[in-house]
Amino acid sequence: MKRIINYLFQGILYIAPLAIIIYILYRVFIVADSLLQKMIVDVFDVTIPGLGILTLLLFLIFIGFLGNTIIAKPLKRIFKRTIDQVPLLRFVHSALTDLFSAFVGKEKKFNKPVLVKLNLHYALEKLGFITEDDLGFLGQKNKVAVYFPHSYNISGELFIVPKENITPLDIPSSEVMKFIVSAGLMGQEK
Repeated sequence: MKRIINYLFQGILYIAPLAIIIYILYRVFIVADSLLQKMIVDVFDVTIPGLGILTLLLFLIFIGFLGNTIIAKPLKRIFKRTIDQVPLLRFVHSALTDLFSAFVGKEKKFNKPVLVKLNLHYALEKLGFITEDDLGFLGQKNKVAVYFPHSYNISGELFIVPKENITPLDIPSSEVMKFIVSAGLMGQEK
């Protein structure tokens, strides 16, 4: 019996926020629709269907803007300041942020898929992505940085490879990444 009551309260906790949001949106829609329709009918003697939906959308956009500028940005600054004060945490956060932005960020960095010859005697090759074309800052000329993702894992290795061992591939990066991560089990979709 105690378990059933516990499940009941957990169900309420899961549903309550959604129900409250739906109720608030419904009330805003009804109030906005009735007030605006009345004002427009009084002034212009015209009924505009869907005015409540438009008002509700504008209201949600405004709330989203306020939440992003007044709430989210200060919280992000506090979070960043906290991370910057702990050296190890700052290092890990920076590395993970760079890695995730390379996969899904605006500046997707894994956009140059290549086939790299690893062993000249056995024609052993490996799929990877060029992450840096110019390694002059490392004192390495005519070499590039190639990232090799591991299969079935969210990790990989970075190799410094002579340019002559690189063969650029004319295949979408997402297909190459899917092929590598799936250990070659997911071929290119037809």
